[in-house]
Amino acid sequence: MARWRDGRGKLVIHGDGNGNGHRAGLAVPLEIATSYRARTKGLLGRDAVDGAMLLSPANGVHTFRMRIPIDVAYLDRNLTVIAVRTMRPGRLGLPRLRSRHVLEAEAGVMAEWGVRVGVPVTVEAAAVSDPGP
Repeated sequence: MARWRDGRGKLVIHGDGNGNGHRAGLAVPLEIATSYRARTKGLLGRDAVDGAMLLSPANGVHTFRMRIPIDVAYLDRNLTVIAVRTMRPGRLGLPRLRSRHVLEAEAGVMAEWGVRVGVPVTVEAAAVSDPGP
């Protein structure tokens, strides 16, 4: 599996093979947070989210000091969704033992995107430009 760095990319949501992935192949903007500092900050202090944020590695989140409710999707090591929850500000989510990554987005959008248990996703990190000599 690829190792990501803090930055931007795309989240691609695939169908689950049962006809339930009505938005299969949908790509949404993604912020990637892999460093301790970026994961700790997450969505704190924001009034909106453009797309989603991936926290990796992570198996749980909290919404203390958050301003907006969020959808949280827990992903296993194969980037398959194992749970989806909506959390209001000021809550502590229980860690998911099989979770290796967590997706966060504004409340309500994951259902629109077709993110549900059993759906695989792909993370495409933006290419890092070479500053040259």
